[in-house]
Amino acid sequence: MSNMLLEAKEIHTYYGASHILHGIDFNIREGEGIALMGRNGMGKSTLIKSMLGIVRPRHGRVLVRGDDYTRARTFQTAQQGIAYVPEGRGIFKSLSVRENLLMSARAGVDGRREWTFDRVMETFPRLGERINNGGWQLSGGEQQMLTIGRALMTNPDLLILDEATEGLAPLIAMEIWRIVKEIRKTGIATVIVDKNHGAVTSICDRAMILVKGQVVFDGTSDEIRAQPELIQKHLGV
Repeated sequence: MSNMLLEAKEIHTYYGASHILHGIDFNIREGEGIALMGRNGMGKSTLIKSMLGIVRPRHGRVLVRGDDYTRARTFQTAQQGIAYVPEGRGIFKSLSVRENLLMSARAGVDGRREWTFDRVMETFPRLGERINNGGWQLSGGEQQMLTIGRALMTNPDLLILDEATEGLAPLIAMEIWRIVKEIRKTGIATVIVDKNHGAVTSICDRAMILVKGQVVFDGTSDEIRAQPELIQKHLGV
């Protein structure tokens, strides 16, 4: 259990009277990649927010490295080496690219500083070209690169990407996937939500499918790719 990073046990989450998550179990180990899949409105973002304390589960427990973080505040959970790239990106549009990156810079839980400003610049050369531009001056793809770069500046052990390539042009999406593959190679555990199930399962070790707030599949990426009928049933348009 020592290498378990983040766990959710029997999570039930509500928005008002609406019961969104119905007893979900989730876990991710150090260095593991999980594709979190499902159609819109099935609970993927709610599960992420429930584990990070952005939304409070009504029942169940959240464990970080085996310790109970069910009632922890979001910043306390983040300080355990968890970085979140939200749907909508959440960059500070009034700050420059440089300021967005530097404001999040810190050592990892074990004191690591592998992801420096210079390394982020090497990984995202496009950001270097925009370094003094305000966040509001960036394209959608550049904003996504900035959000991922900002998350990496915290030297995380776990990176959560919600809608990694949502709304991006195909060439920009390909660049994001290339970068995510490079991040995976460094050993950072990753949870990725994205509609491109082919891309996301090729990057991740495991896949989970949510339907109406319940897990209907949890297995290896090879297993899900071998069951195209399951993909069609739960993810097809």
